Amino acid sequence: MASSHLAPNYAPLPVVLAQGKGSWVTDVKGKTYFDALAGYSALNFGHLNPELIATAKQQLDTLTLTSRAFDNNLLDPFSDALCELAGTEMMLPMNSGAEAVETALKAMRRWGHLVRGVEPEEGIIIVADGNFHGRTLAIISFSTDPVAHDGYGPFAPGFRIVPYGDLAAFEAALTPEVVGVLIEPIQGEAGVIIPPDDYLPGVQKLCNEHNVLLTLDEIQSGLGRTGKTFARELTGTEPDLMCLGKALGGGIMPVSAVTGRADVLDLFTAGTHGSTFGGNPLACAIGLKVCEILESGVWQKAATELGVGFSERLQGFVDEGLLIAQRSVGLWAGIDLDPRCGSGRQLCETLMERGVLAKDTHGLTVRLAPPLTTSTEDLDWMLDRLEESLRQFVC
Repeated sequence: MASSHLAPNYAPLPVVLAQGKGSWVTDVKGKTYFDALAGYSALNFGHLNPELIATAKQQLDTLTLTSRAFDNNLLDPFSDALCELAGTEMMLPMNSGAEAVETALKAMRRWGHLVRGVEPEEGIIIVADGNFHGRTLAIISFSTDPVAHDGYGPFAPGFRIVPYGDLAAFEAALTPEVVGVLIEPIQGEAGVIIPPDDYLPGVQKLCNEHNVLLTLDEIQSGLGRTGKTFARELTGTEPDLMCLGKALGGGIMPVSAVTGRADVLDLFTAGTHGSTFGGNPLACAIGLKVCEILESGVWQKAATELGVGFSERLQGFVDEGLLIAQRSVGLWAGIDLDPRCGSGRQLCETLMERGVLAKDTHGLTVRLAPPLTTSTEDLDWMLDRLEESLRQFVC
């Protein structure tokens, strides 16, 4: 399975996948697994979603790339559909989630300089402890995860880290040179960390009072995962900018975007920001179809309804002592193991043997994010395998 020519920046489970459909994948030996990770929420609509695959195939026969040196016939329809879905005024298309975050960082600093009048080298952006926004050098400059951060210095300046979920600490950090805030409404990589209900509304209120831009990173939490189109809807928070990605590409190709206030995004003028592949026709076709799929509300409702039993079952494992904690919203959960019993990686290996693929994070936590298209029967099957595995870990 390992290749001497492949850089070892991942330590995948010992499985080589060759096919997928819906919530299931098959390895090169013919063994089938339930995909409880869904590409970190990039596969919200399942593997080989028929609508998305048909859209991609049709576009592959038509036009795939023009570069932004020219317009294409799907760019405006995609931007209109995404802004309609998000309730925003303008969008800027990119490719990866990290590119969307970098774009938002640049937009906030540009606004801070051109509108707020903060000197170009003095604008500060507040971020949260435990954040994960990508792997670029600027982004890892404010990461508090040693694995992502250490060994890559010197780092980009201009960021201030505050405890996640602590509104008082956030307010104390709002000095005059702060131009923006970048935060996840729910921290995914950290283990599905859900802040207090008053946290995001409180952050928004303070940002408004101090004339500071609020950017929410909805790359993992958005597009139906929590039972809402965007996790911000759970608390009624209205950010100035929002970063989207992962499921926006339908599990087919990288598609991302920043969407939000026109008076912020239109500060980008010709040549000040760009991307060769951002907004390409194939990406636009897929993203447009994703917006249409979400507009129906079917998959948000599915995540909400499936999430009720999902959460109850996980909490039952906690009550029985099989887990020390669980945090869940919609069809998304982080579960914590007792450190005396084993690691998250060991649990994932045990699950794999039983036909379930999941991913550990930060040692003792395992993330669960099945496709929103999962049936009740398949979800119950996965939870049964999880229970069997957890009982093996009782100490």
